[in-house]
Amino acid sequence: QVQLVESGGGLVQPGGSLRLSCAASENIFSIDAMRWFRQVPGKEREWVAVIAKSGDLNYADSVKGRFTISRDNAKNTVYLQMNSLKPEDTAVYYCNAEQRGRFYWGQGTQVTVSS
Repeated sequence: QVQLVESGGGLVQPGGSLRLSCAASENIFSIDAMRWFRQVPGKEREWVAVIAKSGDLNYADSVKGRFTISRDNAKNTVYLQMNSLKPEDTAVYYCNAEQRGRFYWGQGTQVTVSS
């Protein structure tokens, strides 16, 4: 079972930046894909970005050009660099790992974009 621990959330002004981290309990190359999702109260969880084992990347249209997903293989950690943040990016951000058809979630980290 993969355990995930997110960190890096906080309060930031519009136009600012934050970097989220997601540390996995297993070798990252044993995981088929790592994803970031976000959720606002009362709304469905929304997919944000994915990095596959192959290194392929993809982003939701709402964050394309502003967010960057990356990984540090030595640290078994995936990052989400968020730039040009907008108030509508405010949400709880969750890390997700897909391994052999199973999905695992972190506890989430709050990101608030407000002046």
